[in-house]
Amino acid sequence: MELIVDGKRIATRDKGFLADPADWNEAVALVIAERERLALDAAHWEIIHFMRAYYRDYHHLPNNRQFTKAVQKTLGPDKGNSRYLYGLFPGGPLRQVCKIGGLPRPPSCIT
Repeated sequence: MELIVDGKRIATRDKGFLADPADWNEAVALVIAERERLALDAAHWEIIHFMRAYYRDYHHLPNNRQFTKAVQKTLGPDKGNSRYLYGLFPGGPLRQVCKIGGLPRPPSCIT
């Protein structure tokens, strides 16, 4: 499967995750989000950019619990809880954030 963004073909794998994370930009994220049936707003972007920075800094992806705790530690308890994160990313916060953010598929992702 592939995406077409601004006339460029972008390869995907693992259920729509980017084959090459270097292909990511916000235009790519918008196309992926549309496929996930999400309209991104500032709250979505905050979590997406948080996760991209986390991956850049730590070179690994957290599990779901670690993800929620990391968001809580950095962005506060109002945003670092399952209710808030599932409200933004109902298809599974960690999975959708990584997919839309151009990151690898989380190891804990079973779908």
